Amino acid sequence: MANNMYRVGDYVYFETSSTSPYQIRRIEELNKTPNGNVEAKVMCFYRRRDISSSLIMLADKHQSALDEDESDSEGAELGGSTIVTPSGETLSSNERHQLRHRELFLSRQIETLPATHIRGKCTVTLLNETELLLAYLNKDDTFFYSLVYDPQQKTLLADKGEIRVGSRYQADITSLLKEGEGDGRNLEELESLIWTPGHGLTDRQIDQFLVMSRSVGTFARALDCSSSVKQPSLHMSAAAASRDVTLFHAMDTLHKHSYDISRALCSLIPATGPVLCRDEMEEWSASEANLFEEALEKYGKDFNDIRQDFLPWKTLKNIIEYYYMWKTTDRYVQQKRVKAVEAESKLKQVYIPNYNKPNPAALSNGKTPSMVNGADITVSGKACESCHATNSSQWYAWGPSHLQCRLCHSCWQYWKKFGGLKLPSRIGKEEDGSLIYTPIPNKELPVVNNTSPSLLKRRAYEETNGMDGIPPAKRQKDLEALDSLHLNQLGVIPPPGLTVTPVGVNGGPGVPPPGVPTPPLAGVPNLGAPSTPGRAKIATVSRVGGRPRIISWMDAPDDVYFYATDTTKKLRKSLTTNDLKRAARRPWKKIQEKDLSPSTPTPTTTPITHITSD
Repeated sequence: MANNMYRVGDYVYFETSSTSPYQIRRIEELNKTPNGNVEAKVMCFYRRRDISSSLIMLADKHQSALDEDESDSEGAELGGSTIVTPSGETLSSNERHQLRHRELFLSRQIETLPATHIRGKCTVTLLNETELLLAYLNKDDTFFYSLVYDPQQKTLLADKGEIRVGSRYQADITSLLKEGEGDGRNLEELESLIWTPGHGLTDRQIDQFLVMSRSVGTFARALDCSSSVKQPSLHMSAAAASRDVTLFHAMDTLHKHSYDISRALCSLIPATGPVLCRDEMEEWSASEANLFEEALEKYGKDFNDIRQDFLPWKTLKNIIEYYYMWKTTDRYVQQKRVKAVEAESKLKQVYIPNYNKPNPAALSNGKTPSMVNGADITVSGKACESCHATNSSQWYAWGPSHLQCRLCHSCWQYWKKFGGLKLPSRIGKEEDGSLIYTPIPNKELPVVNNTSPSLLKRRAYEETNGMDGIPPAKRQKDLEALDSLHLNQLGVIPPPGLTVTPVGVNGGPGVPPPGVPTPPLAGVPNLGAPSTPGRAKIATVSRVGGRPRIISWMDAPDDVYFYATDTTKKLRKSLTTNDLKRAARRPWKKIQEKDLSPSTPTPTTTPITHITSD
């Protein structure tokens, strides 16, 4: 019963994910929601696994007890299996590994979580430098911290008080002056005398002067229009005139007139009217006072945020002065009583029963084992990733799914509470990203490359041994077809599955694409000498009324490649507009030819090359 009762100030485990380690929090408040649930306002603690590696290295500098001393003679004699701390305490590598799981980092971050997510109590203490580190390992559910982590700024600070000693915080006291020795300092620049006891006046005379100054202040408020609105009654005006600001001004006036009461009274009532002295409590309006109380409820005594978000027209000096005057009013006393009543009505403790629902990470080999509760279960597969046990009352999946690692019940509970394994895992890493164990370097075998470099590439255009390839063609089918013609040009026999058949329009002979040698046609100029082996033939195609453009054999758009010659251009010019439109609408029909000239033979077809597969 007592273990399940949680109170404000307890350190507890919170479960936010069924497969992740518990989060360690401290309960600050327990609040009941309108729907009847209980929420806990908690302060966050972070593990080493939750912060960056750079901050881990910084934290290790503050934890000298965890630093390895490679030059230590005792550690060297044991082959590095033990570590001797500066205090003379000997830690094994496993103890050092587990001790890192006990270190936490305090933060000022507050969050609200459902109380039903609490999974147990723990203990968190400030690191005691006089206590042995093994004391934290020998106690169950015990953690320690020494640094404060800021999640927003990503910084680490020591959680220790600072003794402010030095000339920056204390005044430098000069040595005592001897008799007859003069002070070389200019006293007028150091301080100003505002009151002296050697004035020659009695206490009764001073009290009478202060009463007269209060009367002058009350009369001044009666003459002031704004004051008559704020203090509509005589009692309120008299109370405002009796505040410290009026008395301080009266005593300062008496000192300036060398404690001559008659002259001081005359200065309190000049020709312009009686002097009116006000402080911040009287200067602020009712709306400004309400804004201040609202800001104080939200930010507390953070006067910079109060000024920035609520009262930007006030100076920081005005806000602080008003705060200490506001604490002397009845308004502050009333709010203090209301807060005390609210604190009494808040929950002091809450009962959370044990969580007995099955964990989704639990393994049962595809079915629920039919055996007595508590009996060991042997599931075919790997051993425990931490303790290497093969029998357990319950197995849990752990780590990356493709590795199919698992933990026994004991190691799973350790993983949930401490965020690590009892023993270093083969797939585990230190907080700084390095391997926990020291890998043994294997003898490197010479690399023998018996494979063509093109086959080593994952993609045709990826770099292989510093040589880059070309990107793949946009149309792989067309590239394969045209590549066979290119291989014929280079003297390479194409695969037997492809045949090249020149087909012309209207049943005439075809002409291969540029770069493939072919006998010259009658009336058609030779396309040029055969191309150089290893390079594709580039054809120059002219357009009517335009400059020549270069078309590569790879840029063939479709299975049909039209090659314009002077003869085809003359043929196109000889056709009328209607014939051209008719031919465009019905390209499969023959064109009625016309005689171009008696000396120039006219080809009957416009050749193309058509490539088919057997």
